[in-house]
Amino acid sequence: MRQPNPGQRQIPVVVLAGFLGSGKTTLLNHLLHRSGGSRIGAIVNDFGAIEIDAMAVAGALGDSTVSLGNGCLCCAVDASELDSYLERLARPDTGIDVIVIEASGLAEPQELVRMLLASEHPGIVYGGLVEVVDAAEFDDTRVKHPELDRHLALADLVVVNKLDRADDGDRVIELVHGIADRTAVVVPATYGRIDPEFLFDCKPGEERIGQLSFDDLHHGHDAEGHSGHLHTGYDSLSFASGVPLDPRRLMQFLDSRPEGLYRIKGYVDFGAYDVRNRYAVHAVGRFLRFYPEPWPASDDRLTQLVLIGSGIDAPALGKELEACKSDAPHTADEHGMWGVLRYVQGSEEETAETPELFEEEA
Repeated sequence: MRQPNPGQRQIPVVVLAGFLGSGKTTLLNHLLHRSGGSRIGAIVNDFGAIEIDAMAVAGALGDSTVSLGNGCLCCAVDASELDSYLERLARPDTGIDVIVIEASGLAEPQELVRMLLASEHPGIVYGGLVEVVDAAEFDDTRVKHPELDRHLALADLVVVNKLDRADDGDRVIELVHGIADRTAVVVPATYGRIDPEFLFDCKPGEERIGQLSFDDLHHGHDAEGHSGHLHTGYDSLSFASGVPLDPRRLMQFLDSRPEGLYRIKGYVDFGAYDVRNRYAVHAVGRFLRFYPEPWPASDDRLTQLVLIGSGIDAPALGKELEACKSDAPHTADEHGMWGVLRYVQGSEEETAETPELFEEEA
């Protein structure tokens, strides 16, 4: 991925995966419904193989691109067309805030993630893999599709959907926790209702009514009963420091981030280690990337971070971040930034992130 220009906003690209019938389209439509003032670009992968629900998302049969009344732009594409549609959606004049790729029920999410991580487009950033599973059919799905375990192990966020139809939802959630990577967040849901803040920063604004899937329409009465709560219950922590952070201490914190800590975003001041730049940090699950950029002339030199997760101990994490404050210039040396630079795209010290995605199967 090419380096963005200073001040260039990068659009997160979220991969939404799950086998047929898991509820991906219902979840996507929920995001459109609850996006507030945010504008979503939705890409439907492998249009010929998707369920009819996704046609409702796209808004019209046969149209590859259509602008919806709720300000969302939906594209039905083949994987080979992905780069061209990302280019189109990431143009500044579209006003897109987040791009969601809904993979077909038979797609290999690993390949979509690989393509995004290898993208040369400077205006996008990988936003994580969301895997949706049907709680009521979980055991049967694992038998029919044994690769599900591998998909769960790669996911950054797992939505255990249709809990209202499962007789043993707690058992399924426990199973998913055991299969998923320890850094993944597991979220229970019905009707695909999760908080959009898990995936992107919602702009303030009135809730807009988006396209509803056939599932929502069919269960309209029941769905209305669930509209008051999102079945997620996430925790967040805001951290700010006027004292620069020590890169070694921060990397120790990031390397040991706890189970359930899904997102880290913001800016880091490394002070004497790099007086010219601040470092935008973007972490989703196991994915981590730093983006150095010159300090804006009008901004105070502060570290400002937001951490989002489920079941995290926010006060304890705050104390750990406090302990990352630097003792510079006493501890500053030429090797201090090496750990950070490993996660700066294009730097000599860079190593491959998320290596599990690139390992060949035995």
